[in-house]
Amino acid sequence: MSASSDTRTASSLLPRIGLIPQILIGIAAGLLLATLAPSIAPSVAILGDLFIGALKAVAPILVFVLVMAAIASHQRGQPTQVRGVLMLYLIGTLVAALIAVAASFLFPTSLIIDAPRADGTPPTGVAEILRNLAMSAVDNPIHALTDANFIGILAWAVGLGLLLRRASDITRRSLADLSDAVSGLVRWVIRLAPLGIFGLVANTFASTGMSALADYAQLLAVLLGCMLFVALVTNPLIVFLYTRRNPYPLVFTCLRGSAITAFFTRSSAANIPVNMELCKRLDLHADTYSVSIPLGATINMSGAAVTITVMTLAAANTLGIDVDFATALLLCIVSALAACGVSGVAGGSLLLIPMAASLFGISADVAMQVVAIGFVISVIQDSTETALNSSTDVLFTAAACRSPRVRDRLSKE
Repeated sequence: MSASSDTRTASSLLPRIGLIPQILIGIAAGLLLATLAPSIAPSVAILGDLFIGALKAVAPILVFVLVMAAIASHQRGQPTQVRGVLMLYLIGTLVAALIAVAASFLFPTSLIIDAPRADGTPPTGVAEILRNLAMSAVDNPIHALTDANFIGILAWAVGLGLLLRRASDITRRSLADLSDAVSGLVRWVIRLAPLGIFGLVANTFASTGMSALADYAQLLAVLLGCMLFVALVTNPLIVFLYTRRNPYPLVFTCLRGSAITAFFTRSSAANIPVNMELCKRLDLHADTYSVSIPLGATINMSGAAVTITVMTLAAANTLGIDVDFATALLLCIVSALAACGVSGVAGGSLLLIPMAASLFGISADVAMQVVAIGFVISVIQDSTETALNSSTDVLFTAAACRSPRVRDRLSKE
């Protein structure tokens, strides 16, 4: 058999294997390279950097074009389920914070607070976070696209989409064609996921390893335990109560199709194209997921709520501060609201810890040392947090699209 025929056979075999098995092969190969040849592993990091860079580059224009085209082509009177998705986002984030409080009381954790002060300026309160979100919505559209400000992108896309509903059929058809072209470009990028994740895994485990995490084993156990409990227990329960169907087939589909890539890219923004493609494969309502997925990447942050709550209560326990039920409940609300604005704060959920810690009178200097500990364990914590956040976006969008009310309406139509 010739070399060209071997190449054709290999290229035809890859699509039959499926993307998720290919990604798992990439993970295994990356771990193997990091273990056997750690000196070579950093040289393949370029593959991961290129993959994340491509996803981050295409995500803003994808959201802008897709939302604008979906709204412009939306027929008057045709309902969407965005309101239901938003309700699920808020409930899920608040429940995640409650789970984190319960786990922190059951498994109190102490920290060795001698870490160096972390860089960054935390927000002074929830009001500042909400103000940042409002200002993001009125950001210059060019600036919003270049800086991947998805709140601003959504605001401008929705506004233009509503006005373009009055445009000619040719204009709206052109928008739809542009949306299809951008979606096709995204599919090309996603096909590179196995190579990109291979580079990310090899570089991460070769350069960091697990030895730096040993001192924070209990803290990591509480954080990861909470996130797994949310992903496998409370989120499915919320979906079941909303859809009245067995939620686990959908839960595992979302974890396979979204959480794996989000874990290694550690970026909700970079995972937006992956989630859009997954929603399309699930045959969800395009007018719904074109808005709910980018919005979820900004405000649906159950993993961030867990991180803020657990780290804050660990700091309080270390300092010997007694936390009563009323204050813990207030912390849940503050963590849930703060998590909704986490994308507007440089450093993500970790830099929201000092704001939550201020509820217990913990000084900013001590709180920022807790933030520094967070950065040490972020290889695992941030990856798992992003995986939970991103997969939940698709899960709750699918649940809203498949609720009994929606099914009854579709059956009547």
